[in-house]
Amino acid sequence: MVYVTRREVFSSAHILANPNWGAEQNSEIYGKCANSNGHGHNYTLEVVVGGEIDINTGYLIDLKILKEIIFTEVISKVDHKHLNYDVDFMKNLIPTTENLVVAIWGQLVNKLPSGKLISVKIFETENNYAEYKGE
Repeated sequence: MVYVTRREVFSSAHILANPNWGAEQNSEIYGKCANSNGHGHNYTLEVVVGGEIDINTGYLIDLKILKEIIFTEVISKVDHKHLNYDVDFMKNLIPTTENLVVAIWGQLVNKLPSGKLISVKIFETENNYAEYKGE
């Protein structure tokens, strides 16, 4: 099996808070990330597709097509948006990196014309990331 990766960058804001908790408990769990004004990140998204190389094209998946799918299904919906309020696929989720990576997987998993979605990775910072493999 061959693996190809497409990387994209987007900027989004969020507030980390459980709506069932009061301000004190949210502050205790999420610290300054529970601030009602929110804050933002420049996220890096990595999408890995695996499969066999097409003998006629030499591609596993045409990266131009993968780029278009990622843009249509994810980037256009999250870039310069507020994850708590503006992103339909994040409704009713606390917008942690963990929830975001699973939600993005859901946006992409059935959209590929070839290959299989292997993993989605979101870097919230250069030191912190979450990865989901559809388990």
